[in-house]
Amino acid sequence: MPSLPLRLSALFLALGLSACDDAPKFTRAEPGEARSGGSATVRKTDQNAFSMPSANLPPSRRVDFSVGNSFFRSPWVIAPSTTTARDGLGPLFNTNACQGCHIKDGRGHPPTPDDVNAVSMLVRLSIPDAPAYAKVIEQLGVVPEPVYGGQFQDMAVPGVAPEGKVRVDYTAVPIRFKDGTEVELRKPRLNITQLGYGPMHPDTRFSARVAPPMIGLGLLEAIPDEAILANAQAQAKANNGISGQPNRVWDDARQKTVLGRFGWKAGQPNLNQQNVHAFSGDMGLTTSLKPFDDCTDAQTACKQAPSGNGPNGEPEVSDNILRLVLFYSRNLAVPARRDVNAPEVLAGKTLFYQAGCQSCHTPKYTTAANAAEPELANQVIRPYSDLLLHDMGDGLADNRSEFQASGRQWRTAPLWGIGLTQAVSGHTQFLHDGRARNLLEAVLWHGGEAQAAQQQVLSFNAEQRAALLAFLNSL
Repeated sequence: MPSLPLRLSALFLALGLSACDDAPKFTRAEPGEARSGGSATVRKTDQNAFSMPSANLPPSRRVDFSVGNSFFRSPWVIAPSTTTARDGLGPLFNTNACQGCHIKDGRGHPPTPDDVNAVSMLVRLSIPDAPAYAKVIEQLGVVPEPVYGGQFQDMAVPGVAPEGKVRVDYTAVPIRFKDGTEVELRKPRLNITQLGYGPMHPDTRFSARVAPPMIGLGLLEAIPDEAILANAQAQAKANNGISGQPNRVWDDARQKTVLGRFGWKAGQPNLNQQNVHAFSGDMGLTTSLKPFDDCTDAQTACKQAPSGNGPNGEPEVSDNILRLVLFYSRNLAVPARRDVNAPEVLAGKTLFYQAGCQSCHTPKYTTAANAAEPELANQVIRPYSDLLLHDMGDGLADNRSEFQASGRQWRTAPLWGIGLTQAVSGHTQFLHDGRARNLLEAVLWHGGEAQAAQQQVLSFNAEQRAALLAFLNSL
């Protein structure tokens, strides 16, 4: 059998990769490349691939992981209830359990025509910024819609009207490769109907968001701020059209503006706050950081509904439950890569670099020595994200700002685990609103700063496209 370098040379020739290309040519996997999450990486590829604890988590600490998992998976109930540890759902909400959106800890999807509720896709709301709302903008990043708030909730407890219904329609957007192959993308159109509290502000901005996968979040939190800011500095210095920017967001606990890194626009600074806002917005549950129900002044029945708070005003989600869910979400492990030395995967990696995708999808970091969990410290990880905001063009724009993110900017989504989406979530719908039905469509929606990369991919022939997808599906 020919040696690996000879076989790769033949494959590069077949794919039209010349020796004069500036991009590196990958002839073998890098040391440790398969372990995307460092020592925390797990080897699981089935429907439970995203639900495993960090591989280096000792047995003594897996109890907290399991208990956190139970609060993440189990439904919350309406107050008052004999189930006092899990009551207080609503009055307005999108789902009754974290797992309702992050199905098997994986990726959500837009509603189908037969779905009664949107569930794993939510809709953010806001109105244009104005000087009178300066303090609100500083702390929330947006000005919420006056009647419906910052998040549209299409479910409610009995006696309270849900805010309405969410539907998505699509129009076809054809796009053609250089070799003549045509792909039909789908452009979503959001429909909000059956409004429960009257008309919205005439200038309301909408942003549909599907739930992202939960893997590796603790490792992303452990990336030093300096490494993320260094990405922005390096891109500015390169002056090649890629200009990622950090988002600066409000930290509820520290009461100051800090670096953002979580959410589709990097609108949350850390995992605990991400969880707190999800409990509040998605399930209508209070915490010590957000002690009030997510009801606006116009929603009187919501304000008057029974609360699950304790007799002394304790929040519905106790600090201990919040701690356990935080521990769980920090330690959901990243699965190992597959086939890292396969010739087609290595050729696809070369094409990934040739297109310049790594400019935003930064491959590798070393986590901080003082990470929140010792198992996550000093790990060489490969999330393929710079965690910065990028202008992705008109096609993907939601025209809704969030802190310093513009209506055309999105945080670079981490790519680790993306090839297991079908196995875990039962679908391959990608991007912030799930419009892309597969990875190729997701790539082709890239515009703005990624326009040159998209054009490069459009020049790829069928074999090159297959190699690029083989690499992405190995992640």
